[in-house]
Amino acid sequence: MGQIRRRVRHTNSLEARLVERARELREQAAALAPGIEREALLKLARQAEAGASMTEWLRAGGLQSSTT
Repeated sequence: MGQIRRRVRHTNSLEARLVERARELREQAAALAPGIEREALLKLARQAEAGASMTEWLRAGGLQSSTT
């Protein structure tokens, strides 16, 4: 019938995993000479960092009004 769903309990938050992935990608990119592959890794690192900051922003309740 259907496939069995594989569930994983993550020990780190999504933000922490994204930041760690971005760090790993930047390390890999640093080992490469300038070129297409390096730029692709740096782009992925920027996307992971953006994703981490977006999830933090969403958990904080989005935009906060400046008036009190």
